[in-house]
Amino acid sequence: MTGFFVVVEGGDGVGKTTQIDLLAGLLRAPAGGGFEVVTTREPGGTPLGQELRQAVMHGDHVAPRAEALLYAADRAHHIHTKVRPALERGAVVLQDRYVDSSIVYQGGARGLGEEVERISRWATEGLLPDLTIVLDMEPGPGRLDRELDRVERETAEYAALIRQAFLDLAAREPERYAVIDAARSVEEVAEDVAKATADAMARAGVGPADARTAHGGSASGGLETEPWGTP
Repeated sequence: MTGFFVVVEGGDGVGKTTQIDLLAGLLRAPAGGGFEVVTTREPGGTPLGQELRQAVMHGDHVAPRAEALLYAADRAHHIHTKVRPALERGAVVLQDRYVDSSIVYQGGARGLGEEVERISRWATEGLLPDLTIVLDMEPGPGRLDRELDRVERETAEYAALIRQAFLDLAAREPERYAVIDAARSVEEVAEDVAKATADAMARAGVGPADARTAHGGSASGGLETEPWGTP
C-alpha cells in the first residue's frame, strides 16, 4: 500500500504550520476521507532531528557547508525512520519543508550551488513529494511577529530572492507543484490548499479506500507545533 506525500514550502512566516494543521484536520475527518495523517517537519521531525534543529537554527554560527551537511544528515534519518514507513503503510504525510528549502536556502542564499540538491537527493534516495505546495507572499517587515532564529537572521536580506527561487522550482515541474497566494485570510488559503491536495490525490488515484485507518484514524508522529508558528 502506498501513501501520499505532501510538502509545504515557502519563505519564512508565510503560514506553513497553520496550513498543515488545518489540512491534517480535514483529511483525518470522516468527511475528508478518514485518512491516517502524519505531520512532520525538517529539521526536527525525529529526536535526532530535534537536536540538529537546535544546533543549526538556535546555536552559534555554523559554516555554510556544515549547515548543508547537517540538514542532509537529518533528512536521511528522517525519511528512513519516519516518512517512508508512514507512506508504506498508506498514510498521508504532510511535511513542513524538504529538499527545496535546502536548494533555496543553502544552495541559493548561502551560495553553495547545485551540489546541495545532489546531496539532498542522495540522502533521500530520490524520494520526491507527490505534491509540493508553495505558499507565496511578498516579503515584508511585518510578516514575522516573533524572534528570528539564526538561519532567518542570516538570510533575511535575501527574502526576495528566496521567494523567486521557490517560484522558479515550481515552474520547473508545474505538474508536481501548486503555488498558492498566502497573502489572504487563513480560511481562503486553506480552501486552496485543500483543493490542490484533493486534486493531486485524485490524479494519483488515492481515495478513502486507500487510507490505512478509515473514519478517524490519525497519527501526529509526536510533533508538537511550536507556539510561534511556522519554522
